[in-house]
Amino acid sequence: MFSQTSRYALRTLAYLATHRDRWVLAREIAEGAGIPPDYLSKILARLRKRGFVSSQKGWGGGFRMKGTGGKVAISAVLETFDGKREKDGCAFGLGRCNAEAPCPLHPHWERIREEYEQMLTLTLCDLKHEGAP
Repeated sequence: MFSQTSRYALRTLAYLATHRDRWVLAREIAEGAGIPPDYLSKILARLRKRGFVSSQKGWGGGFRMKGTGGKVAISAVLETFDGKREKDGCAFGLGRCNAEAPCPLHPHWERIREEYEQMLTLTLCDLKHEGAP
């Protein structure tokens, strides 16, 4: 459902959200979140550029969640790595699919899509309170 890069980005932010009180080294994030270090460096660079995390070089440096980073919606993170998504896309990939001209999966996909869209509004803080890492 999400690209591997987006999954790693979410895991990175979730890890940083649980360590908000200090700067965290990239190697600690890689180990703690189970992300290959080379892959993580590219993800952290993009998260920093987008304003989700701050970085500090030198002794005592590392990465940390930026100010209100925990209030970032999952959809914003996914958009950063996977681009804009088509909200009303047809499960069959048809150009025209709606209640008046439905594809065979339309009634089922419509319910799933509504729940999926609702899930994407959750923030990292919401996930933390729901028992996620």
